[in-house]
Amino acid sequence: MSDIGYVRTEMLGQLPPPGNTVGIVGWMRSNLFSSVSNTILTLIAAAFVVNLLFSMIPWIFLGVWNADSLSHCREIFDAKYGDGREYACWAVVRDRWDQIIFGYSFGNLNEGLYWRPILGVLLIFVSITPILFPNTSRWLYVATFATLFLYPWLIWGGALAGPVTAALIFIAGYFAFRALAKAMLPSFALGATIVLLAVAFLYLQAPISSVIAAILPIELQPVASREISGFVLSITIGVVAIVVSLPIAILLALGRQSDLLIVNKLSTGFIEIIRGVPLITLIFVATVLLKYFLPSSFDLDPVLAVMILVTLFTAAYIAEVIRGGLAALSKGQKEAADSLGLNYWQAQRLIILPQALKISIPGIVSNFISVFKDTTLVSIVALNDPLGISDSIRSNSDWNGIVWELYGFIALVFWIFCFGMSRYSLYLERKLRTDHR
Repeated sequence: MSDIGYVRTEMLGQLPPPGNTVGIVGWMRSNLFSSVSNTILTLIAAAFVVNLLFSMIPWIFLGVWNADSLSHCREIFDAKYGDGREYACWAVVRDRWDQIIFGYSFGNLNEGLYWRPILGVLLIFVSITPILFPNTSRWLYVATFATLFLYPWLIWGGALAGPVTAALIFIAGYFAFRALAKAMLPSFALGATIVLLAVAFLYLQAPISSVIAAILPIELQPVASREISGFVLSITIGVVAIVVSLPIAILLALGRQSDLLIVNKLSTGFIEIIRGVPLITLIFVATVLLKYFLPSSFDLDPVLAVMILVTLFTAAYIAEVIRGGLAALSKGQKEAADSLGLNYWQAQRLIILPQALKISIPGIVSNFISVFKDTTLVSIVALNDPLGISDSIRSNSDWNGIVWELYGFIALVFWIFCFGMSRYSLYLERKLRTDHR
């Protein structure tokens, strides 16, 4: 009689999961067809998308790129397809893309100036590299500092002596701050440095600039602010607002949580006033109504006024996002900083703010994307943003009636920039994740 074992002496191998629960089939079952209602909605949405694609794909890919006008495009459609339908007349993009990107100052009226905005954008990408990716070479911070002065020179033109003088004054101010910080509190040293910088710009900039101009007689063709247009204008306003608004927002958020009554009320009042007024109203006030309250001899640069207002508007919104991040931290973080003997600014710089900013990344980037798209509002004050350029193109008799092609191209360029910012936000969130999920 043979022995029969009723207890297994070895483990069975792991079986593969059911085929309908993994892969694309499993994803579709759990996300698209998980219930009767989801199945009905999926089928309705799929029918709508398929119908939309069948209408859009021929219109997009059967369009014409080589034509002199909209009527010429229609003649090509009739001769080539003969179905009575109109397709995309991409010839307008091929003919006027430079005006949309570079505006009239750097566009087809001055083709020799293309290099200036192109070099400026390249400098911006190089300068933000050490900020976005801290592990890169520290020498790139030199490019970051240089871009602050070279980009305005490339866009507005003029003598190179101006930005060089400004850079030298700021370098001297940096060393003055380091020397003063050893003899007094950092806050007093910062205030004294700001006063010294103001005096230097008022009384020393002109003589220093004249000396440098004699040594470096380099000058670019000047461009008036009203002539800066297209995506060059949008990028200029957007980059300045994004870069400058973040430090201002941090100070406003800290000020709103400060125990000092004056600092708290001033920060709160500024944030609430700015957030309570639409951006388009602030732009209109800054460039139109403000002239009536300034001396007649004061020439208000419209682009500079818009950049200042957009920066302050963005800073007010980001300050609230950062305040939410600060409020999300437990009191134990501040108590830990106090136990280490750190003062207020050391605790904020080393412990509090890094954690608060990490929590606030999605909201901050969302505001950055929003403000970059809101640069199109400058058309209210007669500045030619990309949409303003498209209106002037459509007013031409050759392209009168063109709509979707121009707006589609502009939307694509905006999407590239905004999508890049959103992808970097996700990358930064993954890099700073500490929950190990």
